[in-house]
Amino acid sequence: MSLSSVYEHKFAEKLTILNDRGKGVLIRIYNIKKTCTDSQTKLPFLTEKAMESSIKYINKKFPNLDTRSSTQHLGPVHREKADIFRTLTAYYQTFVDVMEFRDHVYELLNTIDASQCYLDINVNYDFTKNYLDLIVTYVSVIVLLSRIDDRKVLIGLHHCTHEMIHGISDSSFRRLGQMIIEYENPLRKLLEEFGPHTKTVSHALLSLHFLFVRRNHSADQWRADQLFSLISNPANMLSPASSDTMACEYLSWEVLERWIVMGFLLCHSCLGSTQNCLELWRMALRGSLYITLIRDEVLSIHKVTEEAFSGIKGYGKRITDIKDCKEHALQQSGQLHRGRRNFLRNAVREMEAILANEPGLLGPKAIYVFMALSFCRDEVAWLCRHSEHKGKNQEEFTDSYLAELLFLMERLRKLLKQHQNIIQRYHIQYLSRFDAQVLGDIIQVWKHNFLSDLGKRQ
Repeated sequence: MSLSSVYEHKFAEKLTILNDRGKGVLIRIYNIKKTCTDSQTKLPFLTEKAMESSIKYINKKFPNLDTRSSTQHLGPVHREKADIFRTLTAYYQTFVDVMEFRDHVYELLNTIDASQCYLDINVNYDFTKNYLDLIVTYVSVIVLLSRIDDRKVLIGLHHCTHEMIHGISDSSFRRLGQMIIEYENPLRKLLEEFGPHTKTVSHALLSLHFLFVRRNHSADQWRADQLFSLISNPANMLSPASSDTMACEYLSWEVLERWIVMGFLLCHSCLGSTQNCLELWRMALRGSLYITLIRDEVLSIHKVTEEAFSGIKGYGKRITDIKDCKEHALQQSGQLHRGRRNFLRNAVREMEAILANEPGLLGPKAIYVFMALSFCRDEVAWLCRHSEHKGKNQEEFTDSYLAELLFLMERLRKLLKQHQNIIQRYHIQYLSRFDAQVLGDIIQVWKHNFLSDLGKRQ
């Protein structure tokens, strides 16, 4: 892919805009679902006895609704057409926005594939992150859309009242109705759509392998590595902490899981051809039982993956993998995360005590503080997602010491805010006295190599 192609297609801008747009659409779909499932907020005309025949007719005939010749079925709708149309306009527009969002995602993913973009989280972090985020947001929107039981009724009622009032149907209705029918089984349709994108998606996911394996360590491994310890090596206490994957260090564990689970669910063919893909997928399935779509809407990852793969010929081995991973998650994941929380509570308590007495260490060791807060956030989020899980080992999914961990996290955050001037001064000097010199050396090496290559060509 040439540099001019990147600028011409404006991938960065489009990914940023579509991710922002997708989050907004997802929230609106979520609100519609909650409104329609709560008896206190459900639209009154959906529960009226007089409307039952109209609703049954719309559900049965959707999207082929003939307003003119179906007056006997739509009589109640005609009497309340103005109120229904006014109430449902915002709902209908949200569904239209889902369709337009889908169209733009299609177009962008196809263009990225055609341009043969290089996606590696360790090299082009923002591009890869936004690409994977867009896929997850798109899948979340489609899955949540399929969970709105009244979606056909809402769209169909708006269409009927629009025709009754304006004499013609809305220009978007035909395509919207077709989209709703196509996504009756959302996962089957999504698997078909993402088949051509397998190569690009799998390359992006494979770049997570090293990062995910490292983040997947147990508390015993963290303890052996002296993770987050500021005093394990006194001679290097003042040396600046660094990482070759700095931007990745604060990535949420749940975000990584969502990318991997949803990515390999959609682009499953690489599981049989690439061992690292299979290993990454299995690790993600062993770590959790649920991943969050939005707020309290979750995806039961083993159930959904098994249902999707059960209809694919020759996937008996994959089904067995899923069942084994689910059993491992049920038996081991609670204990694993409990051990991590215990380790983090002790590590953060030690770190907070040292930094409170020696705030100057916040300069060289700031990355450790941010990483510790990130790891703690991940474990708290995991516990919240699984707190309602009912199983034999229920005690593994509760934690009476959670309040202490939250308190220690808040103490660390307070230290960062209180001494932010120390961190700022340290890193301004670090940039000018170290990074600038290293960058200069790198440029000189590149310049020398370029001139050498140029001389050989001439």
